[in-house]
Amino acid sequence: MFKKKNDKNLFNMVDAENIKLSGSRVKVFKYVPSNDIDDVYQESRQKTIAHEPVTMWAHYDPRPVEENLTQFGVEMQMDQIFVFNKSYTEQMLGEPISIGDIIQPEFQDVKFEVFEVQEDSFEAYGVYHLLAHAKFLRDTQDIHNEDFFDKTDELGGYDR
Repeated sequence: MFKKKNDKNLFNMVDAENIKLSGSRVKVFKYVPSNDIDDVYQESRQKTIAHEPVTMWAHYDPRPVEENLTQFGVEMQMDQIFVFNKSYTEQMLGEPISIGDIIQPEFQDVKFEVFEVQEDSFEAYGVYHLLAHAKFLRDTQDIHNEDFFDKTDELGGYDR
């Protein structure tokens, strides 16, 4: 008669729909781990990112870029927390969000790199959220080695 799995599926569907209604679309570029570990830094210096993003729904509060003047110069901060439904994320990506993934909100031209992932749960209902803590990606080049800025020609005009 009563099947708890059906209720969990229903609550997960409702939660994913709530995130879709209250959130916005984001593009997720998956981080592909590699074996080229640098001996000095003990990390992979050439991080491989998937070229094709997966468009998903997430909830987050857009924040303006903060540029604070400190004793070391201008410091730019814009950390963001993205909330995903775990079941929906695993269905779309085949795995949960992981550290190193790149998230780009669809209506903003900025990218964020995930540095921490937490699992938030409503265990009585079987609903799990993934809280992806991401930092503003402020490299001078895009993640796919494309310049952020237009290139100028020899006369100072822009190449299009």
